[in-house]
Formats: sequence, C-alpha cells, structure tokens
Amino acid sequence: MNKNGFIDYILDLLSNYGNITKRYMFRGCSLYLNNKIFAIIIDDELYFKADKATAEEFQKAGSHPFTYQRGEKVIAMCYWYVPVEVIEDTDLLKIWFNKSIKIK
Repeated sequence: MNKNGFIDYILDLLSNYGNITKRYMFRGCSLYLNNKIFAIIIDDELYFKADKATAEEFQKAGSHPFTYQRGEKVIAMCYWYVPVEVIEDTDLLKIWFNKSIKIK
C-alpha cells in the first residue's frame, strides 16, 4: 500500500468517530479531531497519543512508542503504535481512539 493509501484507509476507518482531518508532515501525517492532534501516521504505521496511564495500557497490549534518533540519542514521543490486530477490530480501535482523544 502506498503512503497515501494507508492514510486514506485509516481516515476511512476513523470517519465514524467524527470529522478527522490530516496535516502532512516530514515522513507522514498528523491526525486531528476538532483541531486537536490525537495520532500520527509514519511509514504506514498508526500511532495514537498517550499519557502515562494510557501508555502503560498500550504497552501491555503489545504497543511501543514512536521513536526517532537525534545524533546518538533516541527520542521517544508520546505516540504509541496501534497494532494491526487493533486496527482490524472495530471495537478495539474505538476503545484506543477514545483513550487517545482524551489526552490533553
């Protein structure tokens, strides 16, 4: 699937949850609900925003944070990978989505 194909696929999946908008960025795009960022898509992978409690839940479900390297340092962001099993399960996806949009 090409970059835009995956983005369109995710936007279609999330379209039932509100007016989701996207903004392209360096390697992918960011997703917004009511002008508030809640997710990023990088290299055909979806990452939902998480706080400490949500990150622990996501980690227990097999997720990991989005990271990038700056020099020799690895930087972890507050966005956590959404596993394929979650993307393919509409009930689980809605649960993860709802947790993500509540993060301040």
